[in-house]
Amino acid sequence: MKDATFSAARLLKLYDRISDTEGAISKLRHFLLDLAVRGKLVEQDISEAPQSVGVAPLIDEAPYRLPSNWRWMAIGDQLELLNGMAFKPTDWISEGLRIVRIQNLNKPDAPFNHCAPELARDRSLIDDGSFLISWSGTPGTSFGAFIWDRGPAVLNQHIFRCDFKTDAYRPDFLKLAINGRLDEMIEKAHGGVGLRHITKGKLQAMLIAVPPLAEQHRIVAKVDELMALCDQLEQARAGREAVRDRLTTATLARLTAPETDEKTLPAEVGTALSSGNATNSSAFQSHARFALQSLPTLTTRPDQIKTLRQTILNLAVRGKLVAQDAADEPASALLKRIEAGSDRTAKRGARRSNEEDNSDFPFDCPKGWVWTVVQQILDPEREISYGVIKLGAEPKSGGVPTLRCSDVRPGFIDLSGVRKVNETIESEYARTRLNGGEILINIRGTLGGVALVSEKLKGFNVAREVAVVPIAKEIVPQFVVYLMLSPYFWDHIQSNLRGIAYKGLNLGILRSLPIPLPPLAEQHRIVDKVDALMALCDQLEASLTTTAKTRSKLLNALLHEALEPAAETANA
Repeated sequence: MKDATFSAARLLKLYDRISDTEGAISKLRHFLLDLAVRGKLVEQDISEAPQSVGVAPLIDEAPYRLPSNWRWMAIGDQLELLNGMAFKPTDWISEGLRIVRIQNLNKPDAPFNHCAPELARDRSLIDDGSFLISWSGTPGTSFGAFIWDRGPAVLNQHIFRCDFKTDAYRPDFLKLAINGRLDEMIEKAHGGVGLRHITKGKLQAMLIAVPPLAEQHRIVAKVDELMALCDQLEQARAGREAVRDRLTTATLARLTAPETDEKTLPAEVGTALSSGNATNSSAFQSHARFALQSLPTLTTRPDQIKTLRQTILNLAVRGKLVAQDAADEPASALLKRIEAGSDRTAKRGARRSNEEDNSDFPFDCPKGWVWTVVQQILDPEREISYGVIKLGAEPKSGGVPTLRCSDVRPGFIDLSGVRKVNETIESEYARTRLNGGEILINIRGTLGGVALVSEKLKGFNVAREVAVVPIAKEIVPQFVVYLMLSPYFWDHIQSNLRGIAYKGLNLGILRSLPIPLPPLAEQHRIVDKVDALMALCDQLEASLTTTAKTRSKLLNALLHEALEPAAETANA
């Protein structure tokens, strides 16, 4: 055998190649158990005679090869399996004998139920050193062998107390031997996706390996050593992730801080840029470039892309994503043109330019921008409205496609599950019949969906939980979509939701919600920039997802490769 033992150095070398793989540590732990129960973790001593129990290592039904001085043994030949008690809630009392449920095995801090000691039957009582097997529950969390170490208690059902029939096993090795075969145990279990259980007969028939007792001792010591190293690796990885997350959060938070300028940039950023005479605006742009260039390095998980997208939107609606141009027509002139075409000016709400007192608004707008309300940027001929209240039975033929909240997603409309409404019902909701160019926003049900209506959807309608926001032709509708997807907008939404069991957004609140509006030309520049950055986010997310899959395949290949030298020698 090239290297009959699996050393800490070998584990570290393997881990170094797959350390960024999702679930790397848990797979390494599983791999170590696999090595342990196959006789490939420590060297064998051929002078150690096989135990006088079980059957030969090369029987036809054996799941894998064993060293020549090991044996196979059925769990039922080693253990008497005694099931716990089926306690009823009426059996529980505030103090008394602790009742051990599966969650008490998996979570040391899980609370106990208690019963009167006289209620417990002897065959279900346990104490320190009792060997237990949980045989029902959720795969991956509930099944397995345990050695109890928390004093007198009684078992609940779904846990076997296991009394030893022979002295062929050290309890700590037997625990490894059973847990090393959890995949097979789960495979033999009955039930659905959630709760599953393995029958007593199938568990009794499962084969487990029996090494010489001296080797069991060496295996347990080696597993303890390597599992402790896995603990250290896991803590180190968690620490790295925490530092990376804090650095990312701090970088993104600084970008949206109102006081960000060349005097308040982090020292490391200032050193990196070191222009010395940058204006506030140029210093911020440099900081933004630094942050956006650094984020791909800081971002290592697909779920972190959401934070990056939200930051881009936050910068966009605060006027910090693209440069302002003094030659742009101010947004106040834009609003005047919308008002000129409306006979409802008095209803449309207040607007305030950046030159007025903005102290009661969330943040200061750049020059040329204006604070207004949603009502002021609507098509003068239409109002915000919600759609069909009761959809009725879907017609077998014909009907009007009607978008529900499940169809309106953040940034797009999903047409895969659109249902239709009878034309007679739909005719009563002409006010929300779509023309194309409107914005849809979920106001009940699954909140967060905001999307622009394509002209291809002309003639569609919407359901009660979706509001149609008809934007004035003078406004870039995609800018408003990005505004409504931004953290600023949803912070306001969340603070104004109505209802207790079923929260929803009141249309009056939506109409009067304050929004920052840039000049028309800048709206176009912002949309172009956000589109480009979101496309980069898509690429980064796809790359991370692909990388995660590749790393997972690499991990599996490396684990197999690490196992092969031992397998070749064992077959030699």
